Amino acid sequence: MNTKNNKDPNVDSVGEILSTGSRAPANYGNVALIADLGLFLTTMIFIRTISVPEIGYMGNVLVNSLATLIVATLLLYRRGETWKSLGLSRPESLLKMGGVAIFILGMVIVSIIFYESVIKDYLFPTQSANASTSDTDTRFEGIEGNGLYFLSIIFLVWIESFLEELLDRGFLLTKLEQLFSIIPLSVVLAVITQAAIFGFRHSPTHGVSGAMVTGIIGLVFGIAYVAFGRNLWALIIAHCFLNSMSMVERFFETP
Repeated sequence: MNTKNNKDPNVDSVGEILSTGSRAPANYGNVALIADLGLFLTTMIFIRTISVPEIGYMGNVLVNSLATLIVATLLLYRRGETWKSLGLSRPESLLKMGGVAIFILGMVIVSIIFYESVIKDYLFPTQSANASTSDTDTRFEGIEGNGLYFLSIIFLVWIESFLEELLDRGFLLTKLEQLFSIIPLSVVLAVITQAAIFGFRHSPTHGVSGAMVTGIIGLVFGIAYVAFGRNLWALIIAHCFLNSMSMVERFFETP
């Protein structure tokens, strides 16, 4: 009995991915990819600069993400792709999905501790207390001890977490892989690039150091995406949990 060819052709080891390049299908030329990425990033970054005070911080964030989602969906449709092909599909195992989500959360915690204890002081040795945004962050002002406000905002936070995984890992990372597919270690470059963009676009509200932390989180999520079958649900669960813990921390802060 021949068992040499029993390997599932759709499943690659992490080593194979890193050594041979992207698994993401490159169905069209680099010019079209650059045009798609340019339109996608322009929408994502430009709309974020427009603020409507009447709808609040989360309202503006969701408008930005939903507008970017529409653009990304149209681009996928034009290329004959779907969100399912990028990982928005039923996970093969709920147990695996939960395990991957827990692994991601553990790696995020370890990475942030390492950054805060080692890298931060090296990169920002003269940073003063006034450089932190924690004391001046008014994005969720009034949530401290306000249960009604917390419950009204947490659902929006979950929606945004869901959208960020679709856009940053599902669309952006995959398209970057396709763009870099002729370059050795294209997956590594794509993961790092999407993490840098993820951190950069959070810098207006998080500050430089906060953007670094966000970029590290994006790096962990990007690695998990390519290493564990490119299914988005474990990432979405982990992202929702992280943002929920951030909101819980804000809720219990002393006004």
